[in-house]
Amino acid sequence: MRAALERASREEVDHLAWTRKRLEDLGDRTSLLNAVWYAGAFAIGLLASRLGDRLSLGFVVETERQVEQHLLGHLERLPAQDHASRAIVAQMREDERRHGLAATELGSAQLPAPRALGDAIGRARDDDHRVLRLIATYRSSTISTV
Repeated sequence: MRAALERASREEVDHLAWTRKRLEDLGDRTSLLNAVWYAGAFAIGLLASRLGDRLSLGFVVETERQVEQHLLGHLERLPAQDHASRAIVAQMREDERRHGLAATELGSAQLPAPRALGDAIGRARDDDHRVLRLIATYRSSTISTV
């Protein structure tokens, strides 16, 4: 279990690095709310870790499911011609899917409904409009090169 979680953790660090680099390439920056999201994720992870391995892994499965859906929303909104951003988000989505599968294979518990809190958090993250800014920046740079 430790090896699987460490591998997933390294991939999550990669995701942050890829995102930061892509934003820099597009002349943008990361969200000012990053510290809030990190603190929230840490608090949820700390709480989940206190509930035992099966429930903790259940939180991993549910979190990865929600992140995978969140990334799918980004893929649907990114311009088709922004191949670099789409490749990054697609790889991140695949990694999240694999993280959830690994947690399931390690014996995760099925978490009970409701999922309303997680869904509300996902909507709040969407309100940050990072993808919309990426799209606008990409379109601006594409238009200026034509």
